[in-house]
Amino acid sequence: MTVCCLTHSAMLKPEDASRDPSYNAAEFCSTKDAASLLGVSHRTVQLWVENGTLQAWKTAGGHRRITMASVNKLVSARHDATAAPLPAAAPPAKPAGPQRKRVLLVDDDSTLLRLYELEMSGWGLPLDIIKAQNGFEALIRIGEQRPDLLVSDLNMPGMDGFRMIRTLRGDASYDSMTIIVVSGLDRSTVASMGLPSNIAIFPKPVPFAQLRAAVEQALTPGAAPSR
Repeated sequence: MTVCCLTHSAMLKPEDASRDPSYNAAEFCSTKDAASLLGVSHRTVQLWVENGTLQAWKTAGGHRRITMASVNKLVSARHDATAAPLPAAAPPAKPAGPQRKRVLLVDDDSTLLRLYELEMSGWGLPLDIIKAQNGFEALIRIGEQRPDLLVSDLNMPGMDGFRMIRTLRGDASYDSMTIIVVSGLDRSTVASMGLPSNIAIFPKPVPFAQLRAAVEQALTPGAAPSR
């Protein structure tokens, strides 16, 4: 479908769109349908539309219509991220100066992610912060950017933290990645779900002083990775 067709359809009222000969309902879906197909929250779909992960346009009534092509592409990427082996971790570079470390923060609460970012930015540590809102998105970011440390929630829509961690721990290429969990779940529930016992767990609300000490220890050269 051409841009002019999309523009023309966007001027239609939702109830009139199906009567436009240039509109093909099979090519689009609502945010609710996209959330169901992708197994994520409605808010996650909105965020993916805003950051360009999903392509969409708005009707005259302000309703988003997402292209099925972009939904199918993300479904395929999700399948590849969860079913196929993760890419092998690249060997660490040998920089001339202090090496910056990448920290991936994973939580479905965007406000908490921002709080993490603001707090960690004030620690004075050589950290580059990466963010994701569920386990599926986190695996994609890990494949793209190879973080040194993962700080993650467990209870998230779509792919939760338990499944994401099992996927990572099943691939020897990521043995050196330290994992820290911050969760509102009680420890007995976490233990019953099969999380490795030697992964550091902190409660919510986040105890930032303790988290900073754990991050500094994890990123210290020669420190044993958390398994």
